[in-house]
Amino acid sequence: MNELCRMSGLRLAEMIVKREVSSLEVVEAHIARITEVNPKINAVVEDRFALARAEARNADRLVRKTHPTNLPPYTGVPFTVKEAIALKGMPFTSGVVARRGVYAKEDAPVVRRLREAGAIPLGSTNCSELCMWMESHNKVYGRTKNPYDPSRISGGSSGGERAIIGAGGSPFGLGADFGGSIRMPAFFNGIFGHKPTPGLVPNTLNYPIADGDSATMMVTGPFCRKAEDLWQILRIISGPDGKDENCVRTLRGDPNHVDFKKLKVFVIETNHIFEPSAEMKKVLW
Repeated sequence: MNELCRMSGLRLAEMIVKREVSSLEVVEAHIARITEVNPKINAVVEDRFALARAEARNADRLVRKTHPTNLPPYTGVPFTVKEAIALKGMPFTSGVVARRGVYAKEDAPVVRRLREAGAIPLGSTNCSELCMWMESHNKVYGRTKNPYDPSRISGGSSGGERAIIGAGGSPFGLGADFGGSIRMPAFFNGIFGHKPTPGLVPNTLNYPIADGDSATMMVTGPFCRKAEDLWQILRIISGPDGKDENCVRTLRGDPNHVDFKKLKVFVIETNHIFEPSAEMKKVLW
């Protein structure tokens, strides 16, 4: 695997800005990796490689004529997006057969914010039908497999996103979490994911639409192959968008200044629906 496919988004951006590597080289490396692994794991359900290459060339032109301090934080860096989040011109079915032929007419605010930060979308990734199951399988795209062991699942509902990041095909991406859809696929695929505080990141142009009580629990958030990208991406995608009435918070504080010795962690040993195995209890408690 190309070493560029092992680096964080921030490191790739730094190299691009310093002209140690071009955006086109970075994008091509990730396209090559997706082309290699996707037939085996079925993570990326629709690509936009031609557009990504053109956008990478534009990023390289911008780098040549702009002072590094004036460039966006993710200039020329590729990323991927869960298919249930609107990416303009891409399928927007959430794995529902009745929505075949539905394409996003505009970017979701979180996608737009990342693009404004210089990032380049490579394509859309698989999810469970209506984002409502613990593996990423539906009748539109089929099942996504775990990149470490294709006989195992990648988790859900955002398993396509996690699988392609875990396989080195994307440095970071976007998903959404109601009951574990960011957290579970992250640890299934050996990457990092973060479910932000509800009301911090807009869910506008996610499907299915979160309303009522669910709107206070579903949160859009980042996935990354390197933890250092989590905070930067959260800074970019957070904040009210004027459309999601539940998104009213602004990001405060800095994780670099947190005293972990003073943090309190709430742990639930069981939800009384699915009991953890004896082996799992032994490891955790």
